[in-house]
Amino acid sequence: MPDIAEEKRALRPRAAEKRRLAHAEDFTGRLSHMMRDHALAELPVAAGAAVGGYWPRGTEIDVRPLLTALHRRGHPIGLPHIRRGQPMTYHRWQPDDRLVPGVFGIEMPDYRTPAVTPDVLLLPLLAFDAQGNRLGYGGGYTDRTIAALRARKPVTCVGVAYAVQEFDSVPHDTLDQRLDWLVTEKGVRRAERRRFLWLRQFFGS
Repeated sequence: MPDIAEEKRALRPRAAEKRRLAHAEDFTGRLSHMMRDHALAELPVAAGAAVGGYWPRGTEIDVRPLLTALHRRGHPIGLPHIRRGQPMTYHRWQPDDRLVPGVFGIEMPDYRTPAVTPDVLLLPLLAFDAQGNRLGYGGGYTDRTIAALRARKPVTCVGVAYAVQEFDSVPHDTLDQRLDWLVTEKGVRRAERRRFLWLRQFFGS
């Protein structure tokens, strides 16, 4: 039986290197803005829906142009506040708001900022596949957060990445929360589900 945790550990350096190279190419922000334009044109976000985003760190694709555009469209925007071992909470963010340093060196809103319960989550990642499996950093914060939110109401989870971060298959287990949509500089698409893959194999493409 495969050791899923070991497969994830083995994939992370490869995925991180792919992302690093894409990020180095994106020094002008061209790919990030292409991703933004695709998301604004093609991603189904209901009017007034609250959007949870992230503040990019390291080589993560820059989602801030998209968050700013969604804010201008009237969407409440939240950024995560992280506490060790707990699901993340989202707090109101507007362009030019001051953030505070938090755990893992991540910039985040002050916890006293009004809370936002997202209808849509924009999520960074190391790797993804066409079925919506997401490889993160191994802390489990994102999966715990998605599970907690989905227990309360439907939440649309969107993986935001460079196209080169896609792999044929990302190892996953029952605790991993799947993405609903995938957004890169090459476009937007809905994550496939296994039953559709089975039908395709049975009946042909």
